[in-house]
Amino acid sequence: MALAAETAAWLESSGHGAVVFGDAYSPADGNDETAIASKLDLAVSLGGDGTMLRTVDLVSQEGVPVLGVNLGHLGYLTAVEPEDLKPALSRFLRGDYLIESRMTLDISVSDGRDGTTSVFHRSALNDLVIQRLSGRHTVRAAVAVNTTPFLTFLADSIILATPTGSTAYNLSARGPIASPRARVQILTPVAPHMMFDRSLILDSDEEVSITLEGTQPADLVVDGWKAANLNPGQTLHSRKGGRDALLVTFAERDFHDILKRKFNLSTP
Repeated sequence: MALAAETAAWLESSGHGAVVFGDAYSPADGNDETAIASKLDLAVSLGGDGTMLRTVDLVSQEGVPVLGVNLGHLGYLTAVEPEDLKPALSRFLRGDYLIESRMTLDISVSDGRDGTTSVFHRSALNDLVIQRLSGRHTVRAAVAVNTTPFLTFLADSIILATPTGSTAYNLSARGPIASPRARVQILTPVAPHMMFDRSLILDSDEEVSITLEGTQPADLVVDGWKAANLNPGQTLHSRKGGRDALLVTFAERDFHDILKRKFNLSTP
């Protein structure tokens, strides 16, 4: 918060308007701060990838680009270190920057498979997870692709990830890593209680529907935040988002090099 206040004061002294959001913003709260997004030219995220996800959720529907400043550990999404923030902002204000577009997911929940009665709507940059409640039995979820039934999964959780999210929970569940430039959806079961335990890679234009079956409710987690409770009979619908997340960079990022550095991979 001190860095945010210092940076805002620096911007204002240079003739620019600045708004500092509090650290209590949660996508699940429907915070009034979302109304400010339409007035922004840039959002600056101070933190790690989790803070970036929260910032993208706040502004992406208004097409506002996000500059990530890495105060965390991994920093897949962030572009600069804290000591480089002011020079980075100066470059942005001069128009000397690049925009990296990342695919998002458009998510809704309905009370039935036909999707006619929507009870929830959100977008995601990383992933959505349908997970069993603590201490409860496994999740039983029927997956359909373009309304055609595919398979009913029995697992601890079901992950549906974007390429950006392929290096998050999906990776921990041994799902595939995808280039962030790809346009795919990755469906990965977590600890499946069945013979089929592979991930499924789907085209971005395919609609994925997941209906919660059985008698056990489940949690719906979107980009790391608990978004809703799912009850048996409710259906989650996911498709490619109508707007990409716009990430500010200052050079072409080599995803494969970042991957090698983050995991300390060496070339034989």
